[in-house]
Amino acid sequence: MFLFKGHEQHSRSFAKAVSWRALGSIDTFLLSWFFTGSPKAAGAIASTEVITKILLYYFHERVWSSIRWGASRSPDDPAASI
Repeated sequence: MFLFKGHEQHSRSFAKAVSWRALGSIDTFLLSWFFTGSPKAAGAIASTEVITKILLYYFHERVWSSIRWGASRSPDDPAASI
């Protein structure tokens, strides 16, 4: 499947997704708390969106990893000959 081929490993894409989501969830929690005035509601909002956002980012990264446009590849990169 084209989503799973690219120039970086799945574990790297997943680690990037998790670290980005942690930062995003902190932001979501703080904004939700600011707008609702309730840390409990903010926690519910932030925790709900964590899983879906990690998965969306992961697949987004995999798609971009398989697109050659704008990416330079070294001559010894096996993907460069494809």
